[in-house]
Amino acid sequence: MIWQLDVIILTLVIICGLAAISIRDLLGAAVLFSAYSFMMCLLWAIMGAVDVAFTEASVGAGVSTVFFVAAVFRTTRSSKD
Repeated sequence: MIWQLDVIILTLVIICGLAAISIRDLLGAAVLFSAYSFMMCLLWAIMGAVDVAFTEASVGAGVSTVFFVAAVFRTTRSSKD
C-alpha cells in the first residue's frame, strides 16, 4: 500500500469531519458529511474491506445525503443568524 495516500485521505477525512460540525449552514454540513462518507469509503477500499466500502458508499454517501438534503429543503429559517 502507498502510505502517503493513506495519510492524505485520512487528513481529508479529519478536515471534512471538523468542517461538518463547525459550519453553520445546514446544506453545507450535509455536503461535507457526504464528502466525509466518500473519503471513508476510499479508506475502507484501500484497506481491503471492499464490502464495507460499498456499504459506506451506498448508505453513507448516497442515501443519507439525499435524506439530509431533502430535510434541509423541507425546513424553514426562523431567524437570521
